[in-house]
Amino acid sequence: MDVKQFAKQIRRNTLRCIHSQGSGHVGGSLSIADLLAVLYSKHMRVDPANPKSESRDKLVLSKGHAGPALYAALSLKGFFPEEWLDTLNKLGTRLPSHVNINLTPGVDMTAGSLGQGLSCACGLALADRLKGVDGYVYVIIGDGELQEGQNWEGAMFAAHKKLDRLIVFVDSNKMQIDGLTENVLNIEDIQAKFAAFGFDTQRANGHDCEAIDRAIAQAKQTCGKPHCIVLDTVKGKGVSFYETMGPGVHSTTVTDEQYALALKELD
Repeated sequence: MDVKQFAKQIRRNTLRCIHSQGSGHVGGSLSIADLLAVLYSKHMRVDPANPKSESRDKLVLSKGHAGPALYAALSLKGFFPEEWLDTLNKLGTRLPSHVNINLTPGVDMTAGSLGQGLSCACGLALADRLKGVDGYVYVIIGDGELQEGQNWEGAMFAAHKKLDRLIVFVDSNKMQIDGLTENVLNIEDIQAKFAAFGFDTQRANGHDCEAIDRAIAQAKQTCGKPHCIVLDTVKGKGVSFYETMGPGVHSTTVTDEQYALALKELD
């Protein structure tokens, strides 16, 4: 499947997943669909038949409330039946609101309180090095999530240990649950901050699949430093009425009518 079509299908399946519950984290799920499409079509070394393979690449979804987007990608890759998407957050589900390594095939780290994912990813990357595994560890962080101090402790650790097979993506959609990120707690120039902490850094359009692919390929050419790619994104990307909703799209409804209209736009 063409990567752009893959991204569209991820968005369709994301909305299917949230529609089954009636509401959920629409905005930040749709904003990472293009990144997930690039990762799972071009870069992630994974085997749906052996999701715990020691040699696999790993993905830490630190912004774990965007689980529906990851579930959509994993279902399309064959990690589990697409019918599971209709069970989001229901009793006995394998697909909880925040991703859980013990429940969902293909999930490499449980997410809970925001701000912990980078530290977990550092541990995975260092463990792979100690075991002689040459896989990459990717971590997706929200820009509002960077207000949590633990991220910067993780950044110091990653640079100190020269974890050059760690690639951090910042989903910079400029919004969080309480409003615009710059108004809640301005984190200013994210790329400059990661560079100051010792990272190899880049910035790219988070909805341009080719630009994302190039940025990842370039990161893999730089040794001796961890990597940070800041992706400029739009919360709710791909569905016009979600794109223009503002911070309210962080968690919102997917009614029958909204779902039908969204699928029509994504056709």
